[in-house]
Amino acid sequence: MSKSRFDNNGEPSQRLLRVGENIRHALSEIISRGDIRDDDLENVPVTVTEVRCSPDLRNATIFAMPLGGVNEKEVIEALNRNTKFIRGQLSKMVSMKYLPALKFTSDHSFGEVDHIEELLNSSHVAQDLKKDD
Repeated sequence: MSKSRFDNNGEPSQRLLRVGENIRHALSEIISRGDIRDDDLENVPVTVTEVRCSPDLRNATIFAMPLGGVNEKEVIEALNRNTKFIRGQLSKMVSMKYLPALKFTSDHSFGEVDHIEELLNSSHVAQDLKKDD
């Protein structure tokens, strides 16, 4: 019986989390150095918020966001266009038997945080907090 990469709750194993974090740090360094030659990425600070690896470590989904969300679609497309170069740079920085295929996607968690903050600051919630139980 093979050992699962996920625990009983469906959460990623410690190994998957550690590999994802190592890839995230290396990607952040590659992008911040400005080695990627693409007009859409020139002088655009990009934040890599999370890397999720598949259980077999063959695929990695990278959640990234340009600073302020400016030109988000173009930046993500540019990163996906340059995955071959990024993967080559990544192979020099991360020691793995197989380097995962990279897929960049927008991180919408910032928008969700703003929405929750807006809900918590709404008059309906403030009204509920003022009530004595």
